[in-house]
Amino acid sequence: MSLPYPPHPSVPTGKSWWSQLDRYQRLVFVVATLAWLFDCLDQQLFNLARSPALDSLLTAAQHEKKGFFVGLSTSVFVFGWATGGMIFGSLGDRYGRAKMLSVTVLLYSLATGLSALSTTFTDFAVYRFVTGLGVGGVFGLAVALVADTVPGEVRPRALGVLQSFSAVGNVAAGLIGLTIALTAFGESPTYWKWLFLIGALPAFLVATIQMRMKEPASWTESRDRARASGQRSGSYRDLFGHAKWRKHALFGMVLSCAGVIGLWGIGVFSSDLVGDIITYNFKERGVPLEEINKGKQFWMAINLLCFNLGAFAGMLVFTRVTEKVGRKKAFGMFFIGSLIVTVFVFQMIGKINGRFDILWMAPVMGFFHLSVFAGFSIYLPELFPTRLRATGISFCYNVGRYLAAFGPLTLGLLAANLAKKAEATAVLAAGSSASESALAAIKSAAKIDAFRDAASWMCLIFLLGVVVLPFLPETKGQPLPKD
Repeated sequence: MSLPYPPHPSVPTGKSWWSQLDRYQRLVFVVATLAWLFDCLDQQLFNLARSPALDSLLTAAQHEKKGFFVGLSTSVFVFGWATGGMIFGSLGDRYGRAKMLSVTVLLYSLATGLSALSTTFTDFAVYRFVTGLGVGGVFGLAVALVADTVPGEVRPRALGVLQSFSAVGNVAAGLIGLTIALTAFGESPTYWKWLFLIGALPAFLVATIQMRMKEPASWTESRDRARASGQRSGSYRDLFGHAKWRKHALFGMVLSCAGVIGLWGIGVFSSDLVGDIITYNFKERGVPLEEINKGKQFWMAINLLCFNLGAFAGMLVFTRVTEKVGRKKAFGMFFIGSLIVTVFVFQMIGKINGRFDILWMAPVMGFFHLSVFAGFSIYLPELFPTRLRATGISFCYNVGRYLAAFGPLTLGLLAANLAKKAEATAVLAAGSSASESALAAIKSAAKIDAFRDAASWMCLIFLLGVVVLPFLPETKGQPLPKD
């Protein structure tokens, strides 16, 4: 039987949330935050390495369908991510958050390093799936670990800051990509291998987790109570067998889907659009191929940096907004903002001030796209009891990734179909007298416009996050639920 949610005091005025943590609580926060930061670093290194890696790994026949294989590799990674989240969330509730966190960090680090040794698309896809297993487990475990360790009155702020550091990991990936692009490493067609080798470094964090971390007292007490009463920790049967937790899980999953699909089905492909725009503009100016490749790497890294600087600010702002107006209103405001801003950016980037549009459009889109993820870290733990917390968080956050796995494929197919129609119309308008270079330019422009339109249509997914809000509880000012 669930207990009511009595209110608890908010963060005391004039006293920072950090000052209210003891030494061990700070250690838990730092380690969990680093695990999630490096997790996000790994994700973005993949986004930077994906296209050049496939240039090296695909056969001549496969190169003709490179767009499909780009989408497929992303879908495989996201599918592994979802699977890992479902598995390790349950194991974290059953055997301990800290233990499973060390396993997931080690798994994604080693598999990322192995990705650098890929020789074909097949083994590359296998490594990315295994990486996804580890990556997927980290969020639910890190959030549950911090939620169960820090004092309740500072929990929302701590979790919002934890999530905001995902942007720091993303920015670090952008800086790494930028550094490689500006050095001799960037001149090699296999520079992507260095990105994956760097992504293997977080494995060293495992030693800290294993030596210094212990399981939260609330988790230990919950495990013992569950055993004494015949209940099961980390049980999906128990999660869906209880009417209240089932409702929270299902509607929380739909809420998460809107953000996850929006980011991985649309947002992360802004770099691909930027790369296509840069290539098209440089070719029109007659820039040599080698300089085009360097310029493409440079501006894709700049896009990633700008996007995530905006994201960092967005997540901090979202955290403050939830404290003022509540969780549900904050989600509604930022999902609508994501829809409007993303359509604008995909339609207008490169059309106002050329490549310099990236410097202000990417931060604005990142501000809204990633802001709701701070909401997931704050809100999802507030929907489930201790013995099912990591399971519930991981279910909500990662089932959306199964659907998001089809997002890149959907975007790729939609863009391809729109591009074919646009190319046919443009070529017909150009007439038979058009030169081969003119036709190639027409097709490239049609491809870019089709990508813009496909991403804009997919932005309707953000409305799903608004529609589901009336079915979820407002948890502002309430402690974590208990059985």
